[in-house]
Amino acid sequence: MQAAGKWTRGVEAANKSNNEVVRNSLGGPKMEQRTRFDATLLRRGVGSGGARLSVQMAEALLENIRANDLPAGTRLPSEKLLSERFGVSRTVVREAIATLQADGLVEPRRGSGTFVRRHPGSQTLRIESLEAKSIEYLLHLIEVRRSMEAEMAALAAERRSPQQLAKIVSARIRREEAVAAGREGVEEELDFHLGIAQATNNPYWVKVMGLFVSSIRTAVRLLRANEARRTDFTEAPNAEHARIVEAIRIGDAAAAREAGAAHMDKAAERVRAADREFWTGEGGKFARKLVKQY
Repeated sequence: MQAAGKWTRGVEAANKSNNEVVRNSLGGPKMEQRTRFDATLLRRGVGSGGARLSVQMAEALLENIRANDLPAGTRLPSEKLLSERFGVSRTVVREAIATLQADGLVEPRRGSGTFVRRHPGSQTLRIESLEAKSIEYLLHLIEVRRSMEAEMAALAAERRSPQQLAKIVSARIRREEAVAAGREGVEEELDFHLGIAQATNNPYWVKVMGLFVSSIRTAVRLLRANEARRTDFTEAPNAEHARIVEAIRIGDAAAAREAGAAHMDKAAERVRAADREFWTGEGGKFARKLVKQY
């Protein structure tokens, strides 16, 4: 009996210790109450058409830091604890923490967790800054591509072979089929534009395309994600590509140049038409990657 009693007391002590660890990791009683309050607001915001869930959570955590409930040097709760407390997936938690990390507010320490780096004062999340920078970088790339696509299309109209035309047409059809099937069609679109570059019969145009292929791939994914949100956006590139192909087919260099430039102009218009929800959602994922490649 004494042994059993000793074992019971040991378990109780261990449970008490574990509870203290959880309690401390959440910043004590005040942090626990504050987090529960923020989690309630977070759940009410889901599906409201505002910022995506991970951004809402990042803002809730930011409020905890600002209130000094998570002072500099404090370890953030684990992904598991935050996931349970806020009622969201661990992916959402990771994205929220990544947002704070990008703003220099928290820092990961290998094997130890994530810690508050500094108190933010009156700082807000730089969602607007990211949105503006992403649009700027993407439009810069489209501006460069406008000159490239226009000139390549014009030269292809003058120089393409029947085999090269067939390759361009095939890529256009495959891209349309991929998008219609719910896929991105990114590689098919790259094949389309690369086919035009090859049809110039100037190897330097192909090399120029190669210099930008990584950024173009990311940009095309971003554009596809944006276009997938609206039927008119999805259908517009099909018509634009068709005009380029037809001008190349009939050998009209002027029309091909105009169609190539117009395609990029319309792409820029679709970028400017994207709303904040897109840039703080799926578009933001590709935008951050594009910014890193800039």
